[in-house]
Amino acid sequence: MISLTDAETAFVIWFEDYREEDRARVGGKNASLGTMMGAGLPVPPGFAVTTDAYALLRGDETVHGRVHEALAALDLDDARMVQKVAAEIREEMESIVMHPRVEHEIRAAYAALCERCGVPDVPVAVRSSATAEDLPDASFAGQQDTYLWVTGIEAVLANVQRCWSSIFTDRAIVYRHEMGFDDLLIEMSVGVQKMVDPRCSGVAFTLNPRNGDRSQVAIDASWGLGEAVVSGEVTPDTFLVDKVLRSVMERTISTKLVEYRLDGETVRKVDVDPDRVNAQCVTDDELCLVAAMARRAEKHYGCPQDVEWAIDRHLPDGDNVILLQARPETVWSRKAATPVAADGYDPMSSIVSTLLRPLETGRN
Repeated sequence: MISLTDAETAFVIWFEDYREEDRARVGGKNASLGTMMGAGLPVPPGFAVTTDAYALLRGDETVHGRVHEALAALDLDDARMVQKVAAEIREEMESIVMHPRVEHEIRAAYAALCERCGVPDVPVAVRSSATAEDLPDASFAGQQDTYLWVTGIEAVLANVQRCWSSIFTDRAIVYRHEMGFDDLLIEMSVGVQKMVDPRCSGVAFTLNPRNGDRSQVAIDASWGLGEAVVSGEVTPDTFLVDKVLRSVMERTISTKLVEYRLDGETVRKVDVDPDRVNAQCVTDDELCLVAAMARRAEKHYGCPQDVEWAIDRHLPDGDNVILLQARPETVWSRKAATPVAADGYDPMSSIVSTLLRPLETGRN
């Protein structure tokens, strides 16, 4: 438990100020963003609310007692009971007033981010970053919350608290039990990061997912945000870019009928304009920039990467390719690549499958 008398305790760490020794206080997702920013990669600005802030909430006697009591009596084989108890725990956690020092630091950091971006009430993503998310023997993806297009400090504060409570979703509780993790020992950091307004977005592998060929970058792309692909409503355009020649070697352009994009202050699903339905959603020059950026991430981390990217509609050409997240590729990088016969293409091997375990969507 942290001491509130310790003047050195900070509840906010800016991504550009991240150091490796901060990893335990910011969780894997925020650590990755800080590391990428430190490497000069084009990451949107933002800050992490540290696990110290969550520790204050978890240490509240009311919260601790209620959570301990509810979990002790929980029948994990009763799905309805798990859902009911999880909802009650989350409601309890979200009802606790945030500690004044934590609130003060978040308010100050968000105001500074608005000033830095030159946008009053700049839209941000508020992302969960639990300390157990990136353990090698467990996958917590999809079990804590992310909230997109959050505007205004009151909404930021509310969604930080919702991220804290999402450590007790029904799925997370059951999974932790199955994996042998103590519910009361997992800690939560929260990232607050400027939103990108993407004309198009997607993922990139710094190898060919069909055969493990590391001389190529595989890219999937669709209009707007990635939710349409994640939900299966759209099949993305797919490309292979040669790392050495820096040119597009293969392309498949799909019919893309819908996209998710910002409409006022809300993300909505809208129909794609008829002239864009069957059009390539990203230019060849942008594809090469995405590939180059992914290669920089690969070089920095020293292994093949699974990268999430976006083309910001408000930034000029050449500066509009944004890196949203990067993580190690976990299939081919664990085994030697082998040649594939010309007829060995497996349509199910498209990296669309990676979007079914998204880096950042409605949950992360």
